[in-house]
Amino acid sequence: MSHNGIAGTVALVTGAAQGIGRAVAARLAAEGAVVAAADLDADALASLVGDLHADGHKAGFYTADVRDSAAVEQMADAVERDLGPIGHAVNVAGVLATGAVAETPDAQWERVLAVNATGVFNVSRAAARRMAPRGSGTITTVGSNAAGVPRAGMAAYGASKAAATLFTKSLGLELAPRGIRCNVVSPGSTDTAMQRGMWDGDDGARRVIAGSPEEFKVGIPLGRIADPADVADAVCFLASSAARHITMHDLYVDGGATLRA
Repeated sequence: MSHNGIAGTVALVTGAAQGIGRAVAARLAAEGAVVAAADLDADALASLVGDLHADGHKAGFYTADVRDSAAVEQMADAVERDLGPIGHAVNVAGVLATGAVAETPDAQWERVLAVNATGVFNVSRAAARRMAPRGSGTITTVGSNAAGVPRAGMAAYGASKAAATLFTKSLGLELAPRGIRCNVVSPGSTDTAMQRGMWDGDDGARRVIAGSPEEFKVGIPLGRIADPADVADAVCFLASSAARHITMHDLYVDGGATLRA
């Protein structure tokens, strides 16, 4: 499948230092995008951009806290000054916190919502402000299948991703007349440091695939945990002109784990 509509454009990717964000940055670069990689981890960003440069790709990196709207606006200005007009914005930056609601501290709830929901608002708004006058662009949010199915011990995370999902769809409705498409990619369990941090023991992957009736999880019908590249491929498709008539869509990349509830 040709992913035209990406080559030669500037793609801003948040959360690009590791995991899904790093895979998305690499995938878009491979399709010819000039990648603006954003994260708080400057060392990891420098490593990513060094790798992209070594492979012959154009890229730059920007440290910014997506929770800080002023910092996000400054970052967007810097990207357009250094690399050119932002053609694609991908919200990947996110944090996970687990635990029963009754035991969730205020600070934990606030942090999860601030990064996963407000961060998406800040970055998407900054991108929309710049794309709208030009009449083109895409905004893609990496959400989670936890936004569509209740998960015990993941209420804050699921709520934050549900907020980001509906926000992105609503933004897509507002921006459709300007030719700007806004979509969501919702992964399930993916082999990242965040996922591995929830495992207890060496058989974590097996137990995720098998499911857990006591936690009301059905497992993964396809019998495998996603690789970050699986999610990056979906993001790349939705950013491309191959998806030119797709907006306000939520694409689940979870191996059937939610039974598309």
